[in-house]
Amino acid sequence: MSSSNNKRQNGFTLIEMLVVLVLISLLAGLVGPKLFNKVGSSKTKVASAQIELMTSALNTYRLDAGDYPTTEQGLAALQSAPEGNTTWDGPYLAKSIPLDPWNRPYHYKLKNNGEFALFTYGKDGQEGGTGENQDVGTL
Repeated sequence: MSSSNNKRQNGFTLIEMLVVLVLISLLAGLVGPKLFNKVGSSKTKVASAQIELMTSALNTYRLDAGDYPTTEQGLAALQSAPEGNTTWDGPYLAKSIPLDPWNRPYHYKLKNNGEFALFTYGKDGQEGGTGENQDVGTL
C-alpha cells in the first residue's frame, strides 16, 4: 500500500462549512429579532424605574420644601438648593439626574393643580406612540 492512500485529511470540507453557515444564519434570523424586541421593552422598563426613583425624590423634596419644584427649577432642585429655599435638605438623589434610556433629558413640569408631570417621549422623542416609542411616566 502506498502511503498516500493511508493519509486522511483533517479539517472541514466546503460542504460542511456551508451547512454550518446556513444553520447559524437560520438561528440568527429566528432569534435575533426576538432579542432586539427585548432590548426595546427593557429600555421602557428602565425609564419607568428611573421615573419612580425621581418621583420618590420629588415627594421627599415636597415634604421638606412644602411644594414641588417649579417648572423653571426643574429636576435640578433635587441636586442643589433653589435660590431662596431655606428648607432644602438635599441632595435628594444619590447620583446626578439621569438621562432617559435614549440619552435625552426627562421632561418635568409643575401643573396648575400642584402636582407634577415627569415623563419621557420614548425612543422616537415624540408625543404618543406604541412599543418602544410610547410615552413613559406621568403626563
